[in-house]
Amino acid sequence: MPLFPKPFLVGAVLSAGLAGPALGACRDVSHLGRDYVACSFDPATSDIRLYNKDQAGVPFRSFRALSLELRHRDEYMAFAMNGGMFHEDLSPVGLHIEEGREQAPLNTNTGWGNFHLLPNGVFYVGDGKAGVMAADAYRDAGIAPRFATQSGPMLVIDGKLHPRFLPDSTSFKTRNGVGVTAKGEVVFVVSKRPVRFHDFATLFRDTLDCPNALFLDGTISSVYAPEINRHDRLFPLGPMIAVVGKFPR
Repeated sequence: MPLFPKPFLVGAVLSAGLAGPALGACRDVSHLGRDYVACSFDPATSDIRLYNKDQAGVPFRSFRALSLELRHRDEYMAFAMNGGMFHEDLSPVGLHIEEGREQAPLNTNTGWGNFHLLPNGVFYVGDGKAGVMAADAYRDAGIAPRFATQSGPMLVIDGKLHPRFLPDSTSFKTRNGVGVTAKGEVVFVVSKRPVRFHDFATLFRDTLDCPNALFLDGTISSVYAPEINRHDRLFPLGPMIAVVGKFPR
């Protein structure tokens, strides 16, 4: 039986009777005694985007604010997740690209914190495909995506775990991340309870079949997924990843 069942439409779209983007189901996944929510999308049929600021240059801060702006464009938000680390003013710490325009450059500086637990990496989308790649490899590849965000650390790099992760670590946090499967599906995951990096990384590699996966953040991990009646509102958000559909005219 495949990990993700046949795609179905989110609750908000069903109630409106609309034909939404091709979506993968959100479902519960267990790994090493811990529980997670995993939501998968095919980038060839789902419009996966990055957002940080509105048209006035003000950070959205919340899923609600982003959803309201999309509605003004006759679009709706089918799914969203916090999409990378940010400064106190909610601006991205690393690379941020929207509609092919670089709004923040690739950050390869050394420093402290999870972002600088090298290698960090980039999640990118363009031409119906998506990828996760270590930052240095992304820079050297000369990729020009439609959307991209940088975060860190990498969880899985070409099938191998980040070298700093310890299977007996005592650091447990709520965590969320993104991976791309061997078949090209994008999988967004958030833990239901605090987990260690090592276990989170092996979930992507061993259970979700993602040879490359990227950590997005810890305590602020937030998800908007109407199909499972989830709308996290606790923390202000910087970059956000959203799956967007269009209302019919």
